[in-house]
Amino acid sequence: MKPRRSEQLREAIEEHIAIGEFAPGMRLDETQLALRFGASRTPLREALIQLAALGLVEIRPRRGATVCAVEPRTLFEMFQVMAELEAMCARLAARRISHDQLREARAAHELCQTLAGANDLDGYYRANQRFHFAIYAASQNQFLCDEAKALHRKLGVYRRLQLRVRDRVKTSFDEHESVLKALEAGNSDEAASSLRAHVEVQGERFADLIASLQLMKAA
Repeated sequence: MKPRRSEQLREAIEEHIAIGEFAPGMRLDETQLALRFGASRTPLREALIQLAALGLVEIRPRRGATVCAVEPRTLFEMFQVMAELEAMCARLAARRISHDQLREARAAHELCQTLAGANDLDGYYRANQRFHFAIYAASQNQFLCDEAKALHRKLGVYRRLQLRVRDRVKTSFDEHESVLKALEAGNSDEAASSLRAHVEVQGERFADLIASLQLMKAA
């Protein structure tokens, strides 16, 4: 599905924030943003509200929206927590997933393959999100599902930009396949460890992510 205009604007603005072009403390003037992105004020305001909900901007009365700071250490810690939440979802899903939910995860996975072949990175990200959300739902734990979705959305821009790292899309797809096979086999330990490894950005992968953000800022 094509994202709504407000979602498109949110993705565009959050990418500028992630790469540092919209720096921490910068005021986001609605008139200037409307001109820059060729957008009307209503979807733009909706986008800023979405960004505020993600913790990327702060909206104050009569002062508008200001970019919040996200330090590399905080980003690293958020990915650590995300990996553990997703591992828990996968562990429960391997025991509780229904046939319909398994079909949904497989359908999202196959869509990822199609979009990867078309080199559609934004489409791949949305299909990738659908795959992960299917696993959250299959945990049959609504509180866990809601928490995982909330943090996934906060990390969305970084997860999306990570796909631009060389060969990451292919690696991501292969990792999905390992998770899916563990779910189909009902192997909770393997499902948890595979999804944890898929989400973690330890060591070189985290360095690659930070380097890619710096490279995009310089471009």
